[in-house]
Amino acid sequence: MSESSEATFGGRRAVPPNTSNAAENDPPTVELQGLVPRGFNPQDYLNVTGVHLFKERWDSNKVDHHTDKYVNNKLIVRRGQSFYIQIDFNRPYDPRRDLFRVEYVIGRYPQENKGTYIPVPVVSELQSGKWGAKVIMREDRSVRLSVQSSPDCIVGKFRMYVAVWTPYGVIRTSRNPETDTYILFNPWCEEDAVYLDNEKEREEYVLNDIGVIFHGDFNDIKSRSWSYGQFEDSILDACLFVMDKANMDLSGRGNPIKVSRVGSAMINAKDDEGVIVGSWDNAYAYGVPPSAWTGSVDILLEYKSSQKPVRYGQCWVFAGVFNTFLRCLGIPARIVTNYFSAHDNDANLQLDIFLEEDGNVNSKLTKDSVWNYHCWNEAWMTRPDLPVGFGGWQVVDSTPQENSDGMYRCGPASVQAIKHGHVCFQFDAPFVFAEVNSDLVYITAKKDGTHVVETLDTTHIGKLIVTKEIGGDGIKDITDTYKFQEGQEEERLALETALMYGAKKALKTEGVLKSRSDVHMNFEVENALLGRDLKVVITFRNNSSTRYTVAAYLSGNISFYTGVSKAEFKSETFDVTLEPLSFKREEVLIGAGEYMGQLLEQAFLHFFVTARVNETRDVLAKQKSIALTVPKVIIKVRGAQVVGSDMVVMVEFTNPLNETLRNVWIRLDGPGVTKPLRKMFREIRPKSTVQWEELCRPWVSGPRKLIASLTSDSLRHVYGELDLQIQRRPSM
Repeated sequence: MSESSEATFGGRRAVPPNTSNAAENDPPTVELQGLVPRGFNPQDYLNVTGVHLFKERWDSNKVDHHTDKYVNNKLIVRRGQSFYIQIDFNRPYDPRRDLFRVEYVIGRYPQENKGTYIPVPVVSELQSGKWGAKVIMREDRSVRLSVQSSPDCIVGKFRMYVAVWTPYGVIRTSRNPETDTYILFNPWCEEDAVYLDNEKEREEYVLNDIGVIFHGDFNDIKSRSWSYGQFEDSILDACLFVMDKANMDLSGRGNPIKVSRVGSAMINAKDDEGVIVGSWDNAYAYGVPPSAWTGSVDILLEYKSSQKPVRYGQCWVFAGVFNTFLRCLGIPARIVTNYFSAHDNDANLQLDIFLEEDGNVNSKLTKDSVWNYHCWNEAWMTRPDLPVGFGGWQVVDSTPQENSDGMYRCGPASVQAIKHGHVCFQFDAPFVFAEVNSDLVYITAKKDGTHVVETLDTTHIGKLIVTKEIGGDGIKDITDTYKFQEGQEEERLALETALMYGAKKALKTEGVLKSRSDVHMNFEVENALLGRDLKVVITFRNNSSTRYTVAAYLSGNISFYTGVSKAEFKSETFDVTLEPLSFKREEVLIGAGEYMGQLLEQAFLHFFVTARVNETRDVLAKQKSIALTVPKVIIKVRGAQVVGSDMVVMVEFTNPLNETLRNVWIRLDGPGVTKPLRKMFREIRPKSTVQWEELCRPWVSGPRKLIASLTSDSLRHVYGELDLQIQRRPSM
């Protein structure tokens, strides 16, 4: 197409890597061949005087392609579906003697065989699955075309040209940024690899720009809204920039398997200067605490403008931004939360909790950790690289946990393959299988160096797997898409299949009774309000006709949500005498002052109770994390909730603690209602209230949401939200 694409490297002709959507190399406007007569004048032939793309929000090109929500004045279409363009010539077009075609070009080194240079022939009838342009109207000097793209073409921003044939060569329109065309994945097209056949699911997993992320604890599920903002100004360009930054070859950008795998590596900054720097150590100098973000827009725009990783994120931030990336490009996606998620360092399907002989946890030997919850994403696509039946939802996880083929990334791994134990299929299925299926093994480390397996818990890990329900903010339980019910024959078969395909499992737990004691122990935490005293209630039940004495130990720790302990704030031992067939309650009081000074990002307290039955030497062990209930930010609005009308948003917060909050940041977000905003308060004294008002002018109608977050030096993970119903502007 042009001289520079014919560059010679090291004695052989080769084309440099075509890895940047932003890089350009314009084809020549005149390509003449052979001898040209002296009097040749290009103006004597058919000449293009104008190109119209019908790219306004209300035009059928954007409405029919479900791209009318993008705040972008360029044409955005979805692949495999026809769209309309109009070309104006200097004279009426005569199909018997005039020959022209439309060309789409992407990247700096376009090649037809790589799909980066696409000559679109004018045809009498459009053929399914192929590029083509059909003349649907001729009027005076104008021609209207129906252009259809291939359902597997590259996804990105194409430059468009019109080329006219003359007896002496080609005359081409010059570069015009106004005719640039974005082509996206198309879940509405049956031939596209991301086709989703349910309209309600497409509305939720592609078009919904606000989501809910579930966090907290299995026994106390908490939720927070997240602004995906995939249609906001410049976000589409930011998502394309992410692939450019990864040096992803343009020819692979039509494959959702490759795009989602590159995305899972690039959303984290661990080894590739990706979007977000992860931090789990509660120190967020020179950055934003993970809990402060209200959505993806600020993060992606900062990354695109600075071209440097944004600080800081944890699993729900990685998942939120990754969801924006996938939905923005047209891949159906959702965020999933797994409660009690195993981070098994050697993927051996068991998490070893080592105990001292007195029942205390041995933190030196205990390397594996159980995350209270972990968020990842699912993306919907076919898997032609796997046997039939493993398409559909695929796990993709951008939180940097383990190295996969030399980079911190995970997936896509087929959810169906994970459920049935087929962990041999790429990518990273053994790691995800372990996250939802590992056993907890309690082992006593004896003073003589020997290890004794005490007890086994096969139901703790992957206790509950959830996502947001379609069309609402409630919980959808999807645990059964990942695993069969504990104890079912299918569940045992899936485990055996996983072991056969290479998932490791130490044999030392075989034959260990899961619960062999006559004494049963459980505990609950009551009144778990931030800044208040709370109570741990331990219950013992003796199911036998024998009298037992029990030596028990309670440890209270401040822990990260990843299950890693930071500091022990409570340690208590007590003895219990259990009469035959009796029930006994022990209470341990914990003062607010014992834990308040050491709280971490998410206000998680982790309690570990072990007990030894003296007569039988049986060891009972239970652990639970609780997320303290934190105060909320209140959002109110005044004025008409109408597109284009001013509306006052008031954000209010009352400090419920007995200490002054310092360096308080409040953030406000709401896609279609306001750009992300923030305000700082130097301090908020105990029991005092701060207010902040902003003027907003909504630009999107329908159900919308305002989201606020508050962070300070000593209090984080404080949120608030308000549902709005924005009316259309009344027609005059």
